Amino acid sequence: MQFAARAAVTVGTASGLRAWLRARRGAWLTPRRMRFATVALLSLAVLASGLALGGSA
Repeated sequence: MQFAARAAVTVGTASGLRAWLRARRGAWLTPRRMRFATVALLSLAVLASGLALGGSA
């Protein structure tokens, strides 16, 4: 249960960062770069939530 809660928080944070990028986007943030940023942020969030619980089994 703790893993699911931590994963939800980290993915929520990544989603918030993505929304912030979208709201403040400049000319550099093309749709392709936005897609890349989304995949990168969500991947890092899931990885971070897994590493944060490293030895709790």
